Amino acid sequence: MTGEPVVSVRGVRVDLGARPVLRGIGLTVRRGEVVALLGANGSGKSTAVRTLVGQVPVSAGTVELFGTEHVRFRDWARLGYVPQRTTAAGGVPATVTEIVSSGRLSRARFGVPRKADRAAVRRALELVGMADRAKDSVNALSGGQHQRVLIARALAAEPELLIMDEPMAGVDLAGQQVLARTLREQVARGATVLLVLHELGPLEPLIDRAVVLREGRVLHDGPPPRTAGRHPLPGHGPVQPHLPTRSGPLN
Repeated sequence: MTGEPVVSVRGVRVDLGARPVLRGIGLTVRRGEVVALLGANGSGKSTAVRTLVGQVPVSAGTVELFGTEHVRFRDWARLGYVPQRTTAAGGVPATVTEIVSSGRLSRARFGVPRKADRAAVRRALELVGMADRAKDSVNALSGGQHQRVLIARALAAEPELLIMDEPMAGVDLAGQQVLARTLREQVARGATVLLVLHELGPLEPLIDRAVVLREGRVLHDGPPPRTAGRHPLPGHGPVQPHLPTRSGPLN
């Protein structure tokens, strides 16, 4: 890969209370790459992406976004973030369009939506197959539909970097295929994507690299495993031999 780094993590340590969660990890995601962050529960995957979006403080090391140190980064409109599955409105009455429109706030002038903002919201809803539910209350949606709304909210900002934490969790196969199609389109227009996943599933053909975490350390960083959608983790039987162990010091 020769693209410029969009995400650069060097020697990052994160402690939650007295417990170390990330233990000096290094990670680079270059422009146009699709990178899957894999690992067992408790390996530090979600903490890593929450660190990138500023939700978790770093105890040591450096994080850069688009070449700017994290503490000085202000251009958040360039980044779209889909958190772990949750209700789209947090229990607050709102329509699907209202939730997705909130993704344009960083681009709207003085908070007032323009024609381009409304068009971006419609486009995002079409991408995730929710245009027909635009006027519905999000409280009437299924869990998988909530997830699609959260993805549409991130896409509405037309981000250059899309970070998604377990976007496939609780989503049926049809929803996973919608997500795969949506991401293909984002990649085709040049977006960079970082995904936290348990299994590659329908997204497998899109993944350029897999980074596997174990106990807060990088265990593998390289080509994704081709194992019918399952990622290689210690203890997963015959998959284990396909996992190269990272050699040398961590970045």
